[in-house]
Amino acid sequence: MNTGVTPKVAGFGEDDLRALSGARSFERGLEYLDAVSGLEVGDGSVAAEVRGIDVYEVELAFGPDQGVSGWCDCPYGQEGNFCKHCVAVGLTVLRREKTLPRQRAAARARASGLEAWLSALSRDDLLALVREQIAEDRELRRRLELRAAAARHDLGMVRDRIVALTDPRPFARYGYIEYADASRYARQVAEAASTLRALTADGQAARAVGLAEEAIRVLVEAYGDIDDSDGVVGQAAAAVTGAHLEACGVECPDPARLAEWLVGMVLNDSNDVTDLDPLDYADSLGPSGLARVRQLAAEALRREPSGWAERYLMERLVRAEGDVDALVALYARDLHPSGATHLRIAEELETAGRAAEALVWAERGLRDRAAETYVDGRLVDYVCERYARTGRAADAVAVRRDRLRLERSLAAYQQLRAAAGAAGRWEAERAAALVILAEEARRERGGRYGGPVLIDALLDDGDLDAAWREAVDHADDRQWAQLADLSGETRPADALGVYLRLIEQSKGPTGDRAYEHLARLLQAARNCHRALGTEDAFTVYLTDLRWELKRRRKLMTILDRHGL
Repeated sequence: MNTGVTPKVAGFGEDDLRALSGARSFERGLEYLDAVSGLEVGDGSVAAEVRGIDVYEVELAFGPDQGVSGWCDCPYGQEGNFCKHCVAVGLTVLRREKTLPRQRAAARARASGLEAWLSALSRDDLLALVREQIAEDRELRRRLELRAAAARHDLGMVRDRIVALTDPRPFARYGYIEYADASRYARQVAEAASTLRALTADGQAARAVGLAEEAIRVLVEAYGDIDDSDGVVGQAAAAVTGAHLEACGVECPDPARLAEWLVGMVLNDSNDVTDLDPLDYADSLGPSGLARVRQLAAEALRREPSGWAERYLMERLVRAEGDVDALVALYARDLHPSGATHLRIAEELETAGRAAEALVWAERGLRDRAAETYVDGRLVDYVCERYARTGRAADAVAVRRDRLRLERSLAAYQQLRAAAGAAGRWEAERAAALVILAEEARRERGGRYGGPVLIDALLDDGDLDAAWREAVDHADDRQWAQLADLSGETRPADALGVYLRLIEQSKGPTGDRAYEHLARLLQAARNCHRALGTEDAFTVYLTDLRWELKRRRKLMTILDRHGL
């Protein structure tokens, strides 16, 4: 859609807005042009409000050498996206291109005039102005009240305010916070985080630690009843935990108590909102605190050996200590049936420069899972790559052969072919592999979903004559179609028979997709007739088919488009 504006202005144009936002957000932004208000133009920037579900504040920065970037306080914009509201403001700037210099000059004049006026006011006049503003702006009044309380060390009032800011009940109209109310609650939580940081800056870090932990507890308890689809509450909660970390860094609490609190939060099954990591607090915890964290984590893992949070915490701690053997022992306590844990151990050992031990663990994984149909393919790849790298090509072939016996899949056949080809012994291996797949085809006849893997393997090899022999009474429609497509030039009569059968089956289904498939089959059949020199027969066949299906107007349109 063209809005009819100059392509470039101030270093950006419509194409830049579309590239930043994506086609969908750009088109949505066109719908919000009339919702832009309060445009304030500065040197290389612009601010405005856009009315949507809520009133959102948008800021754009731009210039001849920097292109354009944008920020919006809508949920999508807060995730770092160039949203539809940014697009609307950008397009508004483009439409007002000619007036931008005048608006910039006016903005500078207003700012200068305001600064001069404020500087000239007396103390009483300034107080009267502030009182007037806080009487009209509740949020400004709250922020100033908090600053005043913190300045006079009225910590009871500060605590009451933080509790009120994080209290979800005013937003939970039906017992939970709906999506539409989540952003307002998130703004309050973010304000609580700012207050906690201000406390720390004012020398009240110890008090900020306690209040932050109280706020985090409220958030953890409330989060299960919040529709935070856009993640805005989670972001605000992260700001609160960040304020807690900052306060702990300034006024280090008792290390043992901090360790117990952190481990309790990490292992709390209800904690879906914070992402606390005890290692972030290493400086505050010190050696004794970290030792207590390690002790608590080990005790928790003994109580819940299969607990995900317990295992993850212990893994983080052991990894941070750099003790590879302890990490291997931790992984070895719960080996996954697929062999994925064996692979993880092997990778850790190889990273530590212990390649020989790494391969031993990987080989053990293959041995332990030798009878399993499913083994993590990455483990098999790992072992075979190491074998190939160290001149053990025959061993790599043996592994691939064993996997084919169990998996009986085209992927396993292709992997064996690659390994045996690299070892220069594919012809002998191929004969044995086809015997394995032939046995499976006989055993699974009539009961397998899809045609035999044997036919797929022959097609993948390009052995069409063998594929035609095996296809009789065995192949499914997908394999027949692939066989016909590959044989159109060499065996047009056989391929034509396949296409005609598939066309008959395809006359029943309706819809664009089905009609496109039918048209493709007809085109293939026509090519076969051309190769056989029987195009007149195809013309008669097509005429009869169009007459039979003439009531399907969309099909007729699609056939016409394909020249049929």
